Amino acid sequence: MIEQDIHRAINPIIVQLGYEIVDIEYKNIRGDMHLTIFCDCASGMSLDDCEKINSAVDDILEQLNPTNDKPYILNISSPGLDRPFKTARDYARNLGKEIEVNLFNHIDKKLKFDGKLLSHNEKEIIIMTRKGEIVISMDNIKFSTPLVKFS
Repeated sequence: MIEQDIHRAINPIIVQLGYEIVDIEYKNIRGDMHLTIFCDCASGMSLDDCEKINSAVDDILEQLNPTNDKPYILNISSPGLDRPFKTARDYARNLGKEIEVNLFNHIDKKLKFDGKLLSHNEKEIIIMTRKGEIVISMDNIKFSTPLVKFS
């Protein structure tokens, strides 16, 4: 896949610069192909960070030619405050924080829960909801995100 080839090629540079790749998408948006590389760092991403990453990976992507000379628009982006969790590291980073979990299959007639993330492992997570602790199988999680509250 294009995304995997790109990840392999640019990840060492991204890590060396102090960032991490959260996700890579290659898709058609309104008739144009877009290659979007979502990156993050401990202090959060700024426009300067995105420009720095763009400069660092541009030549590598030119040499790699992942789209076989098909034109695309390169976007370097922050995943945002409400980025979906993709890895165990995302869950670890959010331990003790409020999260929202969307499910494939109902638990207690619900497909969505929010609460404090108490623990996680490769098989399940435990969150504390207003009604108590709930154990959710990782296989049943459609996606999880930080719970963003605006005051």
